[in-house]
Amino acid sequence: MKYRRILLIFALAGACFAQTRDAQFNALADRFFDDVLFRYDPAQGTAQGFHQYDALLPSESRAEIEAETAALKKWEADVRAFDPRGLSSWAAADRELMLAQIQGQLLGIESIRNWEKNPDVYSSGVTSAIFVVMSRSFAPPAERLKSVIARERLIPRVFASARENLKNPPRIYTEIALEQLPGIESFFQKDVPLAFRQVTDAALLAEFRKTNQGAIDALRSYETWLKSDLLPRSKGDFRIGAENYRKKLLYDEMVDLPLDRLLEIGYQDLRRNQAEFRRVSAQIDAKRTPQQNLDELESDHPPAGQLLQTFRGVLGGLKDFLQTKHIVTLPSPVLPIVEETPPFLRALTTASMDTPGAYEKVAKEAFFNVTLPDPGWTAKQVDEYLQDFNRGTIISTAVHEAYPGHYLQFLWLQSLPSKVRKLMGCSTNAEGWAHYSEQMMLDQGYGNGDLKLRLGQLQDALLRNARYIAGIQMHTGTMTVEQGVEFFVKEGYQTRPIAEKEAKRGTSDPTYLYYTLGKLEILKLRDDYRKMKGAQFSLEEFHDAFLKQGVAPLKLVRRALLGNDSPVL
Repeated sequence: MKYRRILLIFALAGACFAQTRDAQFNALADRFFDDVLFRYDPAQGTAQGFHQYDALLPSESRAEIEAETAALKKWEADVRAFDPRGLSSWAAADRELMLAQIQGQLLGIESIRNWEKNPDVYSSGVTSAIFVVMSRSFAPPAERLKSVIARERLIPRVFASARENLKNPPRIYTEIALEQLPGIESFFQKDVPLAFRQVTDAALLAEFRKTNQGAIDALRSYETWLKSDLLPRSKGDFRIGAENYRKKLLYDEMVDLPLDRLLEIGYQDLRRNQAEFRRVSAQIDAKRTPQQNLDELESDHPPAGQLLQTFRGVLGGLKDFLQTKHIVTLPSPVLPIVEETPPFLRALTTASMDTPGAYEKVAKEAFFNVTLPDPGWTAKQVDEYLQDFNRGTIISTAVHEAYPGHYLQFLWLQSLPSKVRKLMGCSTNAEGWAHYSEQMMLDQGYGNGDLKLRLGQLQDALLRNARYIAGIQMHTGTMTVEQGVEFFVKEGYQTRPIAEKEAKRGTSDPTYLYYTLGKLEILKLRDDYRKMKGAQFSLEEFHDAFLKQGVAPLKLVRRALLGNDSPVL
């Protein structure tokens, strides 16, 4: 009995020590978020629900970038010096995640250097800083308008920094920035004033009109400068190169596979999905080619005016399917709000999920954004664009963005026990989960075996396969942007307008392989978890256990669920 009491005392002492060490690490992390992350990116602070940052906007000057770099290096050393011994397994993983994220930020600033190469960083950045204040009612309109005014006053100095920082950008980056700017200017002209139409304070409105016009003037001046000055001398290279690519994957996603092996895996999955696409097409109508069956599927789409309502109509059915089939636990019954994509995001995305920050206490709405056809397009352009919103891809997009994709993962995020895990994560988890869900839902019986839904899901899988391969090859110099467009059309089975948008996106989003890469990692984890659990395996329990880890890299999720560091692929 005495021996048991001694063991109990030691166990309690060990638990108390771990709690103390965890508390020390959490305090360190808190200081990092305040001293570095939100100090140099206050818009992210606003987005996450920390509204003490709402009136702030960084200057983006070289001096400020150098100060951020020094701060990140100091914090990298501090986190590395924090002895992980004595930490709980959760906190030890948080330490690894935090260190990798800091290294990734430093890589971006010092080596990839978008602040010197990408003019859209500045124009879309200031727009996002205003959007996160106006998009949710976390405070009365007049109070939020004061924050908008404070940020708008600081916008001209951001563009002054852009003129100083931008050296020799790739021509395609400057072209994309110019493509975005009309929508951004419209956002400030129309959307921002409309968002604060309830404000009646005459003096406040007069001040807003002045700062808002100042922001519009700064944008127009920037647009003129881009066209007349920067564009003619935009002769830089968008490629980040093999070494930066490898490091970006290592820091952002904790993936250390050689690039040639990653390409091999990507091509294998592309060929599997192409073969399955052909097989399903033959089941639909063997007398027609796969392209003919795809053309028929793509012609089955709602008119532009009904697109948003069509998406609204499928969300409830998806949610009910998850519950009745016991696929995953739903932490909340509230549906996301389906709306048109904000203007400044329309050039590079067709659909997206905009969820509130993990620490938002008041305005907890989540928005499912869908990009509608441009009103200035011809009827042919509209029809070509809407082919990507056919019946099959509408379902897979709703699954990806909402149930059980991004929106459901966001709902689980609220219950995580640490600030690091709520605020840090990776795309192979978040986008991998959403992409995995597209296939998993049909595998579990959604749609009752509708072959056209499967064909749509496979087309989306092929789109992600093409991103995977084009991203690596464009940024390591073995594929041009034009070849990337052709790859999306011929190998990814995409329409040319989508292919052009996707190849352009790949120039500034080099590691957008994370959709397919993450999906493959999750499928392997599920198989390994099933083997470990045997007859006790439950898909719902696996999904819940996965979501309880937040959006951490799969390396850390595997360790938590399997208890080992076995390979992610």
